[in-house]
Amino acid sequence: MDYKNAGVDIEAGYKSVELMKEHIKKTMRPEVLTNIGGFSGAFSMEKFKNMEKPTLVSGTDGVGTKLKLAFIMDKHDTVGIDCVAMCVNDIACAGGEPLFFLDYIACGKNIPEKIATIVSGVAQGCVQSDAALIGGETAEMPGFYPEDEYDLAGFAVGIVDEKDLITGATIKEGDVLIGIASSGVHSNGFSLVRKVFKMEKEVLNTYHEELGKTLGEALLMPTKIYVKALRNVREAGVVVKGCSHITGGGFYENVPRMLPEGVRAVIQKDSYEVPALFRMLAKEGNIEEKMMYNTYNMGIGMVLAVDPADADKTRAAIEAAGETSYMIGHIENGEKGVTLC
Repeated sequence: MDYKNAGVDIEAGYKSVELMKEHIKKTMRPEVLTNIGGFSGAFSMEKFKNMEKPTLVSGTDGVGTKLKLAFIMDKHDTVGIDCVAMCVNDIACAGGEPLFFLDYIACGKNIPEKIATIVSGVAQGCVQSDAALIGGETAEMPGFYPEDEYDLAGFAVGIVDEKDLITGATIKEGDVLIGIASSGVHSNGFSLVRKVFKMEKEVLNTYHEELGKTLGEALLMPTKIYVKALRNVREAGVVVKGCSHITGGGFYENVPRMLPEGVRAVIQKDSYEVPALFRMLAKEGNIEEKMMYNTYNMGIGMVLAVDPADADKTRAAIEAAGETSYMIGHIENGEKGVTLC
């Protein structure tokens, strides 16, 4: 008896590392001090010593049950982008710049080519957010996961000067809310998605004119990464007063997280067109509108609160980063919360 007979292939683990190295190389930053394969990742902070009060910000998350679609469709090259996005978007929300990322893949059977494909998506997400992929773990866990399934999670660290932290503390009546378009469902609410649509290849591979792609392609569309858009806004000289990443809990849970006491966000639902995928989901699942806005991003992945004098400059900076923005509402005095009208 040996470890391989027990279900863990050490040689496959070595091969996985070798295959993923070409993808990891694309993410390197000059501050990285270690090579892939070591016991830890080292990252120099020398570049940031001139900040008045350098402050680390972090984020951790996973892809969730969206992975079930990847299993069914046997498509594994984009879920890594989702994993990175869910972490670095939270860092960007605080005004931070992502520095490095680590991933964790747990699987029933280590198939090196599949693991390398997953990591290729992680690397792509890191490239999009200028974060270095400095380490990770692939855990082969036979008997815990089915052989053809895996879980994927990650952890990111970023930096911001304390004076530039986005806290929401200065949000006041009259400030405007600018939404940045999402790329789809992102990585939240898939337990409900899987109840609404049959998770079968025939259903997922069906082309829908209103979507412009198959249902599976629309649902697997990777989460938008907003790091560069928010950097553009900052470099344009705009002070972002508040920022909300619209993840699980939709508008009702996430928008109030950026607000101080005594103010309320008012969002106009007709200020932009809700994408067809959400309309289809609501219709097929007979989901009431409030539940949709309480579960999904409804086409808006990030909400920014800025002074009205900075609205045009903010939108121009977002558009220059290749993203789409909308004026979706404003701030008024009242009980902390959000009104959708």
